[in-house]
Amino acid sequence: MSKSAKVEVVFEPQAEGGFTVYSPDLPGMVTQGRTLEEATANAQEAIALYVESMRERGKEVPLGIVRRNFPIPA
Repeated sequence: MSKSAKVEVVFEPQAEGGFTVYSPDLPGMVTQGRTLEEATANAQEAIALYVESMRERGKEVPLGIVRRNFPIPA
């Protein structure tokens, strides 16, 4: 993965508070945080560990999911 590669991360608010964080590009990469700032820091660490693990196993980081936005019907 090049240094300029980026990955989309989803911050999903939880009813009990805080955020669950995942990336559609990185299957199994899930973390959380009590605040958006904590969740962001945890996501950055989780992504780094995920990429390191993939590289250690000689695998490529799975990027390339295509995304489209659609309006919600009225």
